[in-house]
Amino acid sequence: MLVNGLFGLFFLTTPFKPTEFANERCLSDNYYGTYGDTSLFLLSPDSECFESLPAAAPPGFIDSGSLSVLEANHQLMYIHKVPVQDNTDSLAQLTEALDRLNVPHPNSGASDSQTPFGLGSQDKYSFLHYTGADAIISVPPHLVPHIDKALPRSFKAYVIPTEPLSITPVPDEAIHRVKIWLKNLESDKEIASIVSDISIPQMRNDIRYLTGEDLGSPILSRHSFSEGARIAASWLRDRIENTGARCELRQFLVGFAPNVICRYKSLDEDAGTVIMSAHYDSRGSFGSVRHPGGDDDGSGTTAILAIARTIARKRIQFKSHVELVLFAGEEQGLLGSRHYSRQSAHPCSKNFCTETLLGELRDKGTNVTLMVQSDMLAYHAPGEHAQLAFPETIGTPEVAYLVSNVSSLYSPELELGYTAVCCSDHQSFHENGFAATQLFERAGPIADPMYHNTGDTSDRKGFDFNQLRSIAKVQLATLLHVAGYKIKPEDW
Repeated sequence: MLVNGLFGLFFLTTPFKPTEFANERCLSDNYYGTYGDTSLFLLSPDSECFESLPAAAPPGFIDSGSLSVLEANHQLMYIHKVPVQDNTDSLAQLTEALDRLNVPHPNSGASDSQTPFGLGSQDKYSFLHYTGADAIISVPPHLVPHIDKALPRSFKAYVIPTEPLSITPVPDEAIHRVKIWLKNLESDKEIASIVSDISIPQMRNDIRYLTGEDLGSPILSRHSFSEGARIAASWLRDRIENTGARCELRQFLVGFAPNVICRYKSLDEDAGTVIMSAHYDSRGSFGSVRHPGGDDDGSGTTAILAIARTIARKRIQFKSHVELVLFAGEEQGLLGSRHYSRQSAHPCSKNFCTETLLGELRDKGTNVTLMVQSDMLAYHAPGEHAQLAFPETIGTPEVAYLVSNVSSLYSPELELGYTAVCCSDHQSFHENGFAATQLFERAGPIADPMYHNTGDTSDRKGFDFNQLRSIAKVQLATLLHVAGYKIKPEDW
């Protein structure tokens, strides 16, 4: 929430899904998002709902209290601690990290480096509340795009929107459609042949360019505010366009690298849209200009590229609209996907954005029948089997079940499970009523020791191209089963 002057708020946080409160107006009208496994509600003390709040709040709310925001024009952010194996990051370390942040000047422009900026009274962040392992903070708007550079690796920051969010359950008919796909699912020899065409050598070349491991690559970082991210966006657009898609670079916030939106034409113009996605922006170690993002999420991005290249080689023509989407702004709080799916209208200032985010898919009434986000697919912990995991909380369970069954058919070597690691771009779609899920590399917490680290490259122990290929096969097989397709003649 963008705060002007002294502003008091009463907040509630709960581990329950927001859809459980859709019929309770005093809660549903004041819903400000889900972060990890916590849903946040904010109310003004002078609102008509405030007096009835004790009756409206059911047992089980895990925290409540008041926020007093003293700085004018500051932005509220939710800091969430991601489950990372053997990680000891603490809120004390988070405070220390934010204290040493070099704040880029609002007029410094895009850069792969950090520019020191003196902190005046209006430029300081404030901790407003600790919520278990998480926190709510207030920051100056120009700090928002850069705050991830200072965070300890297990913490992620999310913009708390300026207006309440609508609670939009996935419609019954959308879930019923997924169940029909699941009922009709069976192994297909042609699909098995198509997905087996995914090339590991090509995937290796692609990811090395994106991480800058390729000496011919100019990319040092794919941080959303870096020049490297813009280079990557153009490179990704060109590669996917070469496979027959129509692509565009879609801007969503001033200063941020664009979303890369690519669409394959459907044989049936009235058919729905299937989206396969990843985020191409990256994070690295504090103080470093190198943010390679090999696993997070160069692996998911490379899988999307592999799907596109296979579509071209196998001359696939879809019976539904198919979009391959690569988001920016994920590391700053799902900003690119929130814009595209219309998760919320974000606050604006001259330093942060130029217009209210109205979003696109919801506003246009686009019939998104399925959305699958791939985020971190390639790290394989020593001594463990190759794996594929689905979200424990945020997402459509029926979609996860569908994809898990596809995996059993086309990549049976993958062990399947669930993970508490959450909050990738599928959340933006799921919370707008679209059937969506996420694919992740491991059942359980993050095990990659290079998570959000400058060492997150592809040429290292544990980075498994075979696992990455297996999961990409599952993605493509799901796409072929759900979207429908035919093979173009060779002379087409």
